[in-house]
Amino acid sequence: MSNRIPPNAIDALIGIIAAHERGAALEDIAPLCSDVPRRTLQHRLSVLVSQQRIIRVGKGRATRYHHVRTLTLREQTERYRADDPASNISATLRLTPEGKEVQQLVRLPVVARTPVAYNPDFLHAYRPNETFYLSSDTRTELLECGRTLDAVRPAGTYIKTMYNRLLIDLSWNSSRLEGSTYSLLETEHLFTQGRIADGANLHDVQMILNHKTAIDMLVEQQEDINLNRFTILGLHNILSDNLLADSSAQGRLRKRPVGIAGTVYLPLEVPQLIDEYFGAILDTAVAIKDPFEQAFFVMVHLPYLQPFEDVNKRVSRLTANIPFIRENLSPLSFVDVPVTEYIEGLLGVYELNRIELLRDVFVWAYKRSCLRYSAMRRTLGEPDPFRLHHRNALYATIAEVVRARMDRTSAVAFIRMRATESVSDVDRSRFVEVCETEIMNLHEGNIARFRLRPSEFMEWKEAWQ
Repeated sequence: MSNRIPPNAIDALIGIIAAHERGAALEDIAPLCSDVPRRTLQHRLSVLVSQQRIIRVGKGRATRYHHVRTLTLREQTERYRADDPASNISATLRLTPEGKEVQQLVRLPVVARTPVAYNPDFLHAYRPNETFYLSSDTRTELLECGRTLDAVRPAGTYIKTMYNRLLIDLSWNSSRLEGSTYSLLETEHLFTQGRIADGANLHDVQMILNHKTAIDMLVEQQEDINLNRFTILGLHNILSDNLLADSSAQGRLRKRPVGIAGTVYLPLEVPQLIDEYFGAILDTAVAIKDPFEQAFFVMVHLPYLQPFEDVNKRVSRLTANIPFIRENLSPLSFVDVPVTEYIEGLLGVYELNRIELLRDVFVWAYKRSCLRYSAMRRTLGEPDPFRLHHRNALYATIAEVVRARMDRTSAVAFIRMRATESVSDVDRSRFVEVCETEIMNLHEGNIARFRLRPSEFMEWKEAWQ
């Protein structure tokens, strides 16, 4: 049977399908194509599916055909939400209309998205201090959020004052965005006691320890670090330590093709061009005067180029902090950043060369990080709706950890059990994180909130240490 379909028949079929917002079943289409035999109609639908003009969802009697431009996002949204429990935070991550548009486009099934290669014009079109990914109002707002009392002191002064907190936050959150299942308390115990949690995934342990070493380098060498080849290659060398099949690829630009799962984007393959564009990215970044524009630029272009065989996103996240360290601004620790929106933002860059969704995530993430590190900003911030909604369960769980004088290992297991009992699947990961953060921050001045007595706190503190 020929694959040629009369143009008027194509228009008619697509028009019928597009009119059904929730998808059209064969029984919806057939009565409107009564002059076409059923087998011919089925064949035409199959041809349009193969040509990616329409999309088929479901099997048997449940089969529905969707027009590519009107495909409902319900099935895709449900799958993403199930995969990413932290996505409930999106209730406070308010996307712009442009960000939502990018999100809808990258949530289409892979078969409905057009394969694309690296586009050098995306980089070359950027003119430092003339082109801006972040508006003037946004940059001013972020400066107000991130400004510290150490602004006029030597580079790196502020980062040293809250080093211990940042070390855990950034190591854990950056690893979480890569799929690590290590808990916040387990990360803290790994850093302070050098103990690996029972049954831990060794890949996760190595990834977290690599983050610690990389952050140490940024803090210790704050006067020498910059957006240059030496610093970025050094970060990759540390972050990829013991994680690449070929150890010689650590700290080196890649010489071989790479693929990225879940996207139709095809990264550049020619080593000479990778080296050329890597240099161009760094030259452009150094020329940018605004630290927020500078940070976001490298978060866009380093992952887009994929200059390394792996660990590109991790390098970009730590590199983005270099302008903040040098300017004594509040750092970006990616606290509370939902995995789904972050990955979708990168997909928008990869496949569409559109930065709006990733920009929404970046701006929100920086504000959240500022709330974490600035006592003044915390008092002015809006209440966290998640903490408000789960207040009783959170307080009860934390109080029980203290009253039972649990050590770190027992507390991790108990909190996970209580999360399973107390909250829905999508809230579970966030519940565990909030509990562990509160426990790590317990002191004599805040235990009254959990209705704990000083004697209970002191007895627990002995067991905890």
